[in-house]
Amino acid sequence: MDSNELSIVIVTFKSEKKIFTCLKSIPANLRVIVVENSDNNSFKKKIEDSFSNVECFLTGSNKGYAAANNLGLSKLKTKFALLLNPDTELDKNAIKYFNLFVNQKKDFWLLGPANNQQVDYSFNQNDIIEVKNLKGFAIFLNLEKFDNDYFDENYFLYFEEIDLCKRVEKKGGKIFLDKKIIIKHDGASSVNKESSIEFEKNRNWHWMWSTFYYHKKYKGYFIASIITFPKLFSSLIKTIFYQVIFNIEKKNIYFCRMSGILNSMMGKKSWYRPSID
Repeated sequence: MDSNELSIVIVTFKSEKKIFTCLKSIPANLRVIVVENSDNNSFKKKIEDSFSNVECFLTGSNKGYAAANNLGLSKLKTKFALLLNPDTELDKNAIKYFNLFVNQKKDFWLLGPANNQQVDYSFNQNDIIEVKNLKGFAIFLNLEKFDNDYFDENYFLYFEEIDLCKRVEKKGGKIFLDKKIIIKHDGASSVNKESSIEFEKNRNWHWMWSTFYYHKKYKGYFIASIITFPKLFSSLIKTIFYQVIFNIEKKNIYFCRMSGILNSMMGKKSWYRPSID
């Protein structure tokens, strides 16, 4: 594909262990924007010195997945974009098959690879099917369909791509999976053991915050409360239980789940950040 047609955006945070494998799999003629959610200048220099087609932008602090992707997308002038997680790897024919897809489905809004979607879609011997949701590890966007309106930046982590797909569906846009496009997704943790508990607390807090916010956004406060109350109650009981048996790590994780729901219910922003250097 011509470099004027497609650019790639990768959002990173503590991703040094994964990003180089990803970048090596991307054709050198495609422009890549890496948005690093920190002020790590050494990371930026290492990336840009190693890959001539890559430009790295530092956000200065952890802005979250939605805001960082919006920043990366704002730097593009191509017709299409591919959003990648840093723990992905493109198959050698992925871009070729994307080009073939574009020639068949010119009116698409979003496209995902079928592998690693973790859903039971039946292709019925077709390579391409229309769907309602995509996993966020790899998403192609037809940029002209969005008028620079991409991710809801109220989300810090989780539900961003679900929300994006929901808005596309409400506008009558088309979302596809193409089983010929292969993009491998590791999905394994790339952080050290010392940081893993902080990341786990962060994941649990934001999963719960985003769960309530998403349902409130599309179904209203009352229905969102009904949906999330069992999770809130369970988190409270488990927080007390693990406190009683002195399992502080698990107590802290379930407390974060409870806190995430309560903060979202109170209309507070997704403020929680992991305590790591």
